Amino acid sequence: MKETKKLSILLADDDEDDRMLFTEIVEQMESSITLNTVDDGEQLIRALTGNGHSLPDVIFLDLNMPNKNGKECLREIKAHQRLKHLPVIIYSTSAAEKDVRDAYSHGATLYIQKPSNLKGLKKTLTEVLSMNWHSGQPQFGRDNFLLKTVEAFCRFFHARPMPWPYGTFRAAH
Repeated sequence: MKETKKLSILLADDDEDDRMLFTEIVEQMESSITLNTVDDGEQLIRALTGNGHSLPDVIFLDLNMPNKNGKECLREIKAHQRLKHLPVIIYSTSAAEKDVRDAYSHGATLYIQKPSNLKGLKKTLTEVLSMNWHSGQPQFGRDNFLLKTVEAFCRFFHARPMPWPYGTFRAAH
């Protein structure tokens, strides 16, 4: 019987509630996921560069954090010889065009606007974590780099959320 390798995730987010929700959903999803969290950018870089630490398969990175923000962390990760291969998923409340463009140009793998509710978060994480992160980074181009739930998409355009039968909506700016 072949044993499946656990997917190792490192979440960097200063918002305790967001970390708790993320953790709760991951724990409900699968036992084949190991999740570690840090609450600022300096802790993230220490966790990635410290001796004796194994590297995660994928990093979820909030942009707006104290001490060292997500943009600084992304640039540092992608400039570091040992870390630059790691998939970094930006996980932020912002969907500002400049933030998305900067994240893409600095080497982020995917950009997720944080869903506004638990159901949206669960659906988004289920979709993203079902990708095969063990065999290298899934390739995302500009057209599918920004992942937003329908609720977030409607909120972004100040529209009223409506049922969307096709699950997650992808849009790029």
